[in-house]
This record gives sequence, C-alpha cells and structure tokens, in this order.
Amino acid sequence: MLQQFDARNRDLLININGKLLHRDRAGISPFDSAVQGGDAVWEGLRLYNGRVFKLLEHLARLRRSAEALAFAEIPSDEALIEEIKRTLAANQMRDGVHIRLTLTRGVKVTSGMDPRLNRSGPTLIVLAEHKPPVYAKTGLALITSRIRRPPPEILDPQIHHANLLNSILAKIEANAAGADDALMLDLRGFVAETNATHVFMVRNGCVLTSYVLACPEGITRATVLEICATNEIECAESDLTLNDLYSANEMFCTGTMGELAGVTSLDGKPVGNGEIGPMTQRLSALFEERTRKEGFRIV
Repeated sequence: MLQQFDARNRDLLININGKLLHRDRAGISPFDSAVQGGDAVWEGLRLYNGRVFKLLEHLARLRRSAEALAFAEIPSDEALIEEIKRTLAANQMRDGVHIRLTLTRGVKVTSGMDPRLNRSGPTLIVLAEHKPPVYAKTGLALITSRIRRPPPEILDPQIHHANLLNSILAKIEANAAGADDALMLDLRGFVAETNATHVFMVRNGCVLTSYVLACPEGITRATVLEICATNEIECAESDLTLNDLYSANEMFCTGTMGELAGVTSLDGKPVGNGEIGPMTQRLSALFEERTRKEGFRIV
C-alpha cells in the first residue's frame, strides 16, 4: 500500500504560524524543535462535507500532549480552529480532506535539546490535503514487526508526539516483506497496534481490542467502541496475543487517515476466510453514518 500523489494538491497553500505559503515555498527553520529533535505534537483530522469529525476531541488530545511536554505556550482552541478555517478556505476545501495539525515547541536561539533555548513561542503548521481514506477496501496484509512498542515508563504513548522513528522502522519491515503495514507488540508480547493504526479482532461475534498501554488512546478506536455500545454489539478491551489474532474470525484497523480497514492476512496466514467479514462491514457502515451526520461545522 503506497499512497499516490493527488494532482489536486499540486498548488496547496500551507499555513505556518498564520502565513499561507505555496507548498514549494513553505518551510520551517533548521532551529525549529521539530527539526532538532522531533519535539512536537500532532493530530490528524478529517473533513466530511464541511465538518471536522471529533475536532474538539482531537484538540483536547493535542493540548494534553503539549502540556505533558511542558510547552510554555499552547494556542487556544479558538485560535487553532481559526487557522484551520483559514487554511481550508484558502484551498477551497470542503470534503474528502485530511488535515495534519502540528504544534512544535518552536525555534531555538541555538541548536540543542534544552527547552530553555526556545524563546519565541511555538510553531503551528496546518497542512490540509485532498486525501480519501488511504487503505484499499479489498483488505490489508500485515506482518508482525520485530520492533516493539515501549511501555509508559520509557515513553508515555498518551503523548501524541511527532518522533515516529519507532513506527517508521516497523513500516520499513512491512515494505521489505511486501505487506501493507506492520503489527507491533509491546514488551510483554501482547498486541499494541500497527505502525499507524489501532487493531481490532472479532471472535464469535465479540469485538475485541488491545488495551492502550503501549499505544495512544485513538479517537477512531474510541468511536468504534461507542458504536458497539450504542448498537448492543458485544465488545471488550483485552490483552491480545498473536495466537488470538491468528484464530480470529475477522480483523480490522482504525485511524483517522484510513477510517476502518479490514485485514485479510497476517504473517502470510489468512484471517478468517481471507475476506473482509460481516462485522467489519457493519461497523464500517455505522462509522460512515456517523461521519455523515456528526462533526464540528468549520466550512
């Protein structure tokens, strides 16, 4: 699975600290904390017919992450929403759009990791692209990565930070194996998530997902759990093993960029009958119904 360039994005205007710049001229300082050490937090948002789905939940997670990293300044929700609005308006966007919202600690007076070198406030980047859900509807092939997700005592996964090398190393393994993505385990050997998404499985009609011990609290993941509860679909969080996934009837991944995506094989073995199952299809339809009706009106 390789994302393709969308010609509609050729002349994107990128918002950097309130300035709208053509994608070919947009850039940040080599002294910015994101460049110096991945010292930034981010959110992925999706625009559906003029509404951003779960916008306030995403902004709350961004704020919690920035507070956990002791950012000296964090823009208000109102300021963030205004810059998102300006970016979408400048690019004449209304639907089928993915927004990457990044907040860095800002520019340093000299290179170095010490946050006391940051004296000019944060850097806000709003990148909006025409981008439908990125995963194929025919099903994903996953492999299990040798790269593990660290526990909270090493790096708290609830900090939605921009240092993604752990995930990139796992994705490199998936690419080398000809798979779409890589399944990642925690240090105990239980399922954490993939390099980019949360993981669900279905067994005997029950929807199961791993605890968020070595992965962030996904907003799409939480929405799926809400949908299950609303529709009286049995669901639970659990420590899941590879053997649990190998014996699952169905498996799917969740995330803002890809929504719900069925998994049809893991480590070369078919999941269930090797096709996207009925529960995955049902939950995908219920999720789509929510995105059509809910969201923060922004366009």
